[in-house]
Amino acid sequence: MALKEHLKEARNRLFKSAIAVVICTVLGFLIYEPVLEALSAPVVDINEREGRSAALNFDTAGSPFDLMVQVSVFLGLILSSPIWLYQLWAFITPGLKTKERRISLSFIGVAVPLFLAGIFLAWLILPNAVRVLTDFTPSGFSNIITVSVFITFVLRLMLAFGIAFLLPVVLFGLNMVGLVSGRQILKAWRITVFLVCLFAAMAAPGADAMSMFYLAVPMLLLFFVAIGLCLLNDKRRARRTAIREADVAANADQASSLEGL
Repeated sequence: MALKEHLKEARNRLFKSAIAVVICTVLGFLIYEPVLEALSAPVVDINEREGRSAALNFDTAGSPFDLMVQVSVFLGLILSSPIWLYQLWAFITPGLKTKERRISLSFIGVAVPLFLAGIFLAWLILPNAVRVLTDFTPSGFSNIITVSVFITFVLRLMLAFGIAFLLPVVLFGLNMVGLVSGRQILKAWRITVFLVCLFAAMAAPGADAMSMFYLAVPMLLLFFVAIGLCLLNDKRRARRTAIREADVAANADQASSLEGL
């Protein structure tokens, strides 16, 4: 297509993505209160189950509205992720070959569930992370937590887990396009384990070891699964290369025989 048609296509794709985000953000407004109640439940449990004083507070008059917008937009981006990811794929797919289209579509099909799985795992460990972190509060002190700070902590936790679950998919994608081989990754497994633990320590928003553990273990499992898939893909690529070379050699021999006649 001409440049003008490309820009028009990009505009249409962005418009559809924006509409999806806006609609899902409106849905986020509708479910804002139950979501906020679920997010604040770990802090409420500190008062009810452990007998310690903890509360979430707004520090300005406009903070409740700002928080509602922030959480609703975050929910809108998550809920609409299959739509805007598809629009991105639909925009770039005309310039791809058939094999590249299958790879990109498979990438999106795997990346979205893994990203959501990472967010769901972060949701599961959130109560434990809050409990462990507030256990460091000295006796006689209270945890008066600003809501904006707490929500930022929760969103960082979820994004860290979601992005971490995408890294093995990126690794396998690099192998699919031939930029890295499974053997190269396998030889560096010690460095990989170290880097995963380092990333988990930096990405986990809390100072507790459990958050790092909950993030590092699934990442390591996914990385080794990705390495296994890379090795299988390397073997399949090697077989195809061998068959192609054998066909070329056979055709060359046949041509030589015909020339001899």
